Amino acid sequence: MSKNTRQAKLLELLKHAGYETIEVLACRLSVSEQTVRRDIYQLDQIGKLRRTHGGAAFVGGLELEDYIRRRSDLSDVKRKIAQQVADLVPDGASLFIDAGTTCEAIAAALLARKDLKIITYSLGAAFLLKDRADFTVGLPGGFVRHIDGSVVGDSGNRFIERFRFDMSIISVSGIEANGTMGDDDHWEVMNVRAAMDRSSRVLLAVDATKFNRPGLISLGSIREVDILVTDAPPTGALARYIGADVRTYVA
Repeated sequence: MSKNTRQAKLLELLKHAGYETIEVLACRLSVSEQTVRRDIYQLDQIGKLRRTHGGAAFVGGLELEDYIRRRSDLSDVKRKIAQQVADLVPDGASLFIDAGTTCEAIAAALLARKDLKIITYSLGAAFLLKDRADFTVGLPGGFVRHIDGSVVGDSGNRFIERFRFDMSIISVSGIEANGTMGDDDHWEVMNVRAAMDRSSRVLLAVDATKFNRPGLISLGSIREVDILVTDAPPTGALARYIGADVRTYVA
C-alpha cells in the first residue's frame, strides 16, 4: 500500500486502540517495524500521534488553536453557566464531569459544594478539585492528550462503567435542529455515553452558540438529557423538539 494509505490505516488503528506497540502495528499493517518507526516519527512531527517508548498513542482530533480559542471564547458566559450548574448540584452527590472548557469552569464552581464524589477524564477539572479533602476524585488510566489534558484510551469508558452517578454533567460541540447531540472526538463520546447510561440524571451545559450546529460524532438525543443549562433558550425547530422533555435553566 502507499505511504499515505498506510499512515491513514495506522492512525485508524490507534484511534480505536488508544495505544499500540510498534510490533503490533507492524503485524497489523504487514510491514517491517522500521517502516512503522518512520511512519510514527513523521506523524508525531505533524501532531497526528504521540511517540512513546516502543509504540505510539492517539492524540485525538482536537487542534491546539481550536482549544485555545474555546478557552477564551465566551468566558463570562461559561462562568455564569457554571454557577447555575453548581447551584443545581446537592452536597454529597456522586458526579461524572465531562472534559472541555465549560466543564472546567463547572469544576471550579463546584468548590462551593461539600462532600462530592467525582469521576472525570479531564486533568484540568481534577486539578481544580484536588485540594478539597472532602471530595473524592477519580481518573481513568490512559494517555494524556497534551492539547487539553484529557485522558484518552480504551480503558476510560471501562473505568467509568464501574460506577453509578447521581448526575452526569456533560457538554457537547453541537446540537442539531432534530435534537441530535454531537461531539468532535471519538474518546469523549465513548466516555460520556458510558456515564450517561449509568446516571440518574443527565445535565447538559452549553452556550447558545452550540444550538443548530452538528458535531462530528453522534452522542444521542437531547431528550436523554434531564436538565439543560445555557445562556439563552433554544428557538425554532430545536425548541419544538425539546418541548417539555428537558427542564431548561437560563443563566
